[in-house]
Amino acid sequence: MNTIESQNVTDYPNSNTIFMVWKLNDSPQLKGVFQELCALVLNLNNSVFNRFPDSRASCVMGIGAEAWKKLELPTPPPKELVNFEEIKGIKHTAVSTPGDLHFHLRADNRSLIFDMAVEISQLLSSVAESILEVHGFKYWDARSILGFVDGTENPHGDDRDYFGKIGDEDPQYKGGSYLFVQKYLHKMDAWKSLSTEDQEKVIGRSKENDIEMSDAVKPSNSHIALTNIEGENGEELKIVRDNMPFGNPSTNEFGTYFIAYSSTFATTKKMLTHMFIGDPPGNYDRILDFSTAVTGTLFFVPTRNMLDEFSG
Repeated sequence: MNTIESQNVTDYPNSNTIFMVWKLNDSPQLKGVFQELCALVLNLNNSVFNRFPDSRASCVMGIGAEAWKKLELPTPPPKELVNFEEIKGIKHTAVSTPGDLHFHLRADNRSLIFDMAVEISQLLSSVAESILEVHGFKYWDARSILGFVDGTENPHGDDRDYFGKIGDEDPQYKGGSYLFVQKYLHKMDAWKSLSTEDQEKVIGRSKENDIEMSDAVKPSNSHIALTNIEGENGEELKIVRDNMPFGNPSTNEFGTYFIAYSSTFATTKKMLTHMFIGDPPGNYDRILDFSTAVTGTLFFVPTRNMLDEFSG
């Protein structure tokens, strides 16, 4: 039996990323190009590892529900691979936006991901349209543009595989992962108008030292309070985040690209529900008053073994 080799969904964040979302067209060459694409993704990962083993470079490809059908990939599809449905609260909405293929390119050396993006784009340009490209970067000590450390609650060690990859609950897709992404734009003028103390109440952590507030002090609508969730039996539920900040100062566009890998999309969906609808309903995440989700798309990340099969 062949060993299951996952894509690099549990790698730790690094210094540079490029996120790309593509929409497939109805070209008669589509399936042939997709076969080439799967081979290319495998080749890019092997090449950067052999040439620059310490670069922490990787290319992760996700496939959307509509693309899964259009490309006539294996049936039944992954159990939770569906078109994301918007989550609408009393004030804020987790919007649903289209996307057939998602690429998460990361490396400490920006040159590597730039070259990867060029190769992917040249191959796809005849059968797909680029609908989103975001260039992220590490900001100080892994902080978001809002000034707080991001990803503190990420799992570590073996827990990254447990929470980030599908297990025996869906044997056909074991080792794969559900990928959910959102592009958030921040209202920086409004955010900066808050005192540091008030900003800390929105997040639920100290700004300077990244220390979580006690339950007695932490507001119930703080980001931390609503995104730290438990299962039915009180067990902690986690996702593997690889969020990255981005920004264009001259156009006053500042944001965070939220990206979550998980063994089950149900966990991510529960977090989003707490954020946008609230727990209890109406007690929504205060960070949404300063951060607007402008995209929201669910993908499935197949294993490398599956990419090899898809390549023909």
